[in-house]
Amino acid sequence: MSRPDRGRTLQDRIVDLIHEQRLPPGSVLPTEPQLMDRLGASRNSVREAVRALQALGIVEIRHGLGTFVGEAPLKVLTPSLAFHIRTRSSAPGVTALGDLVGVRELLEVGLIGSVAASISPARLVALEALAERMSEDPEADRAFHALLYESCGNDLVLQLIQLFWGVYHEVENTLEPPVDRAEEIAANHLAIVASLRTGDAEAAREAMRRHFTDVKARVEHAERLAASP
Repeated sequence: MSRPDRGRTLQDRIVDLIHEQRLPPGSVLPTEPQLMDRLGASRNSVREAVRALQALGIVEIRHGLGTFVGEAPLKVLTPSLAFHIRTRSSAPGVTALGDLVGVRELLEVGLIGSVAASISPARLVALEALAERMSEDPEADRAFHALLYESCGNDLVLQLIQLFWGVYHEVENTLEPPVDRAEEIAANHLAIVASLRTGDAEAAREAMRRHFTDVKARVEHAERLAASP
C-alpha cells in the first residue's frame, strides 16, 4: 500500500508506487483507473501528474500501448539548467556559465587520471580520429568526451558530462556571436590524447586543466560582453 500522503504531491505518490512495486524501467505502469483507485484521485489529476512525470522522463507514454516506467535520463534537465544559466549569465557580476564549466572541470580532471592508467590503444586511435574531425564536425567534441570516460563504467558520470557539455554549448552561443575556434579546439583535444599516450596520470590531468583554462577564458569574455550595457 502507498503510504499516506500529507504534503506529498500526486507525482510523488506515483513515484512511491513505482518503487514500492519494484518496477524497473520499461515496466508497464498501472492503468489510469487503477491509479485513480489506488491513489484516491480524479482522472484529470492522475493525467496531469503522469504528464508531469513524462516531462521528467520518469514515465513514458506510448500511445496505444500504455504508460511505462522511464529511464529518467539527466538530459531532460537541459532546458531548465540552460534557462537558469542564461538568466544569470546576463547579470553584472554573475558568472553562472563559468560556474557550470568549473563543475565540469572538477569532474573531468578528477576522472582522467584513472583513464590514463587503463586506456587501450584502440580507444586512443578513436579519440585521435574524433579530435581531428572537430574542425569539420562540432558533434565530434561531444563524442570525444563521451568516449573518453566510457571505460569508467559509471553511467551517471557519462550522463552528467553530456548534460554539462550540451548546456555549455547551447548557452555559450547565446552570450556572444559564434566564433570559429574549430582548429584551436581540435588542437586542445589532440594534446589530451598525446598526454594519455604517455600513461602518465598527472600529465593527463594537466592537459585537461589547460583545456579548461581556455574554455574558462572564452566564458569570461562572453559573460563580460553579455553583462555590458
